[in-house]
Amino acid sequence: MKDESLQLSENALSILRHRYLAKGPDGKIIETPADMFRRVASVIASAEKDKGDKHVSELAEIFYDVMTKGIFLPNSPTLMNAGRQLGMLSACFVLPIEDSVEAIFETIKQAALIQKAGGGTGFAFDKLRPTGDYISTSGGTTSGPISFWRVFSEATNAIQQGAFRRGANMGMMNITHPDILKFITAKDRPGEFENFNISVKIGDEFFELLEKSPNAPHVVINPRTQKRYVIPRDVDIRTYTLADLLPADSVSERRCYTVADVWNLIINSAHRSGEPGVCFIDRVNADNPTPHIGRIEATNPCGEQPLLDYESCNLGSINLVKFVRDGEFCEKEFRQTIDIAVRFLDNVIDVNNYMFEQIRKMSLGNRKIGLGVMGFADALMKMGISYDSDEAIEFGDRIASILSNQAHAASEALAKQRGCFPNYPGSVWDTVHHRPMRNAAVTTVAPTGTISIIAGCSGGIEPVFALAYWRTVLDGKKLLQVNQVFRETLQQRGLDSPNLLERLAAGEKLSDIKEIPSDIREVFVSAHEISPSRQVQMQATFQKHIDGAISKTINLPADATVEQVDEIFRLAYKTGCKGITVYRHGCREGQPMSWADRHEAVVFCPRCHAALDAIAACSRCPQCGYTICS
Repeated sequence: MKDESLQLSENALSILRHRYLAKGPDGKIIETPADMFRRVASVIASAEKDKGDKHVSELAEIFYDVMTKGIFLPNSPTLMNAGRQLGMLSACFVLPIEDSVEAIFETIKQAALIQKAGGGTGFAFDKLRPTGDYISTSGGTTSGPISFWRVFSEATNAIQQGAFRRGANMGMMNITHPDILKFITAKDRPGEFENFNISVKIGDEFFELLEKSPNAPHVVINPRTQKRYVIPRDVDIRTYTLADLLPADSVSERRCYTVADVWNLIINSAHRSGEPGVCFIDRVNADNPTPHIGRIEATNPCGEQPLLDYESCNLGSINLVKFVRDGEFCEKEFRQTIDIAVRFLDNVIDVNNYMFEQIRKMSLGNRKIGLGVMGFADALMKMGISYDSDEAIEFGDRIASILSNQAHAASEALAKQRGCFPNYPGSVWDTVHHRPMRNAAVTTVAPTGTISIIAGCSGGIEPVFALAYWRTVLDGKKLLQVNQVFRETLQQRGLDSPNLLERLAAGEKLSDIKEIPSDIREVFVSAHEISPSRQVQMQATFQKHIDGAISKTINLPADATVEQVDEIFRLAYKTGCKGITVYRHGCREGQPMSWADRHEAVVFCPRCHAALDAIAACSRCPQCGYTICS
């Protein structure tokens, strides 16, 4: 059964009831989906109350219309918290970790409160002195960044049960940190840091050495003293300390880790477990709009939003499939929606509760927003275009270009009405582009897990994971779930048979079912049927136009090789991506979603927010590779 007035599927209604709709003291739901959208629209429109009640009322109606039709949706915290007690509307935060116990635990407190309200937090562990380094106040030595990282992880575990959604974190470390080997391999052990995604920050200098001098010793730097070291090959990765390292300029017959050795450790670990990803940090900072304010050192949990320390960002996504009619994409309506969405997200900034003064000051100073898209794979299929084709790349380039140009034009128009962001003087918009801008950054591409379910479309720019699968509802009955665009096509062609859908749900590939016309088999491809290089190419195509970054996981089949992971990571760097993540199907035990057997969707991936199956122990999200522990 659907809510026809709002065009919501039963899956969408289930998620809204479980996580989004307001509940009374007894835990019973006290608002309808329409009430929720009214609540959000009214609060966001109220940012313009200086223009009068009539203006606010009309604007709220516009916001309500695009949300209820599934054309545009803001990030989850906005839907959850607008007009409610917490009032925190941003999804993305980066918090600094300074090298003192007091500062570390202050950041832990801030992260816990942000996560309780539904936000995700990113951290860089670069400033923490390495294991075994000297502590002047006690005369002892430090236990190192990994031990403090564990405290962050346990804090998330402690607060996630009471939060709207499970806490999600991003942990980053520069490849030049002395403890980098420990960081790379930290998640190899089951149960370790499962509420963190991790990413190694790699600069251009490392890649130049990797190409030209891969056997050069890998030099690490103590962040406290700036002394340079190399790491002997015979150290125990789990237990080595600063005392085990050798001065970089010393002469020794002991073999040390080379640039190639560290790279191989990364790609082998990524092949084995999906972690770590890599962040091309110099590429990220090349697009930093406010370098005079600071250097970017971390991103949000999904990697799509690079942020300065104490900066936050609110996101929103436009559903592309809504603009496809008769096989054509309606560019005019897409542009009109972009204007509405930019205004909506800019308004969020002014009605937001930032939780802490440092975050409020930085967020209002730069006024970053992250407008992206969802339903990209569905739009391609509806237009008869295979994701694994040059035509899809061309369409992606067209969409990203329109999004960027129109969103920046909308932000410029707002700047002329309301003023530029306060940190505009000295920013690249001032010194390079000479263009007024309301928001320091405007576009990003998020994974859109649960909001894409509410909108009834595919997530972000990801290919669809499966065309059909089984879902077991609370009474134990199994229901067949089918991609809507695929089902509509089958119905139009007279091919919609239970036998076909059950075969697909059992894991059979559509491309192998020869009785299906070839044009359908070529268009409706799922993630594991699309070449990894094509997926990287799509990410790079969008990245050319996007201010922030792209949340995109390169899905690999179970038999993918380490060499393929190597090729993917190198290709991502060469094509201008800001980061890359891979996930090899089944590489971790407990992967919750499979074709043959799925369960009630009541667990949600903290990274991409996709609805997952509730199973025992730790589960792996097949959409983005994140590990979730029940």
